[in-house]
Amino acid sequence: MYNFTLHAHSGLRWLVLLLAIVVILKSLIGLFGGGAYKKLDNILAASFVGTMHLQLLIGLILYFVLSPITTNAFSNVSEAMSNPAIRYWFVEHITVMILAVVAAQVGRSISKKSDDSLVKFRFQTIFFTIAFFLMMTRIPWDRV
Repeated sequence: MYNFTLHAHSGLRWLVLLLAIVVILKSLIGLFGGGAYKKLDNILAASFVGTMHLQLLIGLILYFVLSPITTNAFSNVSEAMSNPAIRYWFVEHITVMILAVVAAQVGRSISKKSDDSLVKFRFQTIFFTIAFFLMMTRIPWDRV
């Protein structure tokens, strides 16, 4: 169960990153091109944020239930914090990824409330880019 869930979490990152790139580029085009916010823009933004939420849910299942790294770290926090590799999984990865999901959700929520296309594109560009860069800093690239 652990290996399947870990592989699902690891594989889903590629879809999250692809959606992030597409929606950021579409938002930049809309922002600087002065285009209207269309149904496709809404679908892409919702898909990006929804996929991030799914990724977070899988990650939380790994973190609290399935991962031997974090479950062992909970039993001896001081030792976990003194080991950089364990601390990465126990604190750094999850904290930054939660912040990325929050940033994406904030951008989505603000853009949904506006009727102005430029405002929608501006907030999506800002917050989705923040989320993208946060994710990029804490993706374990050695586990590709």
